[in-house]
Amino acid sequence: MNQRGERNREALKAIVTSGEVPGILAYSGKQPIGWCAVAPRERYAALRRSRLLKPIDDKPVWSVTCFFVDKMFRRRGLTPALLAAAVEYVKKQGGRIVEGYPAEPSSGKAPDPFYYTGIPSAFRKAGFVEAAAPSPTRRVMRYYIESHEAVE
Repeated sequence: MNQRGERNREALKAIVTSGEVPGILAYSGKQPIGWCAVAPRERYAALRRSRLLKPIDDKPVWSVTCFFVDKMFRRRGLTPALLAAAVEYVKKQGGRIVEGYPAEPSSGKAPDPFYYTGIPSAFRKAGFVEAAAPSPTRRVMRYYIESHEAVE
């Protein structure tokens, strides 16, 4: 069930006042220009209910569920930068796998709001690999922190 209006504001306020970190912010100077939601997968009720995005294995993952990039800063590589920051955050929290669910338009160019979950090419630029393709337009992309540490 989508929450809108006052219920959504109340839910977001509860997250903020709880002290829980709901995501990563990007700034240009002091101006916030982008955001990426990241948390352990079990915190996302919509993922628990999703038939399309069921867990692909029993490994604990952190999920990147959505992005927002200010219109003036789109198409400048901010999404891969947000993903890199999300991976660093998860690493500091002791997480080992970061997972995202980007969409790929089936044909042509889609409107910008279609890309709120990201696109596969942005995930690849940030070092993620495709772990599953549950539909023709949806991917499950993963970043395995320990495999990247072995390379570093």
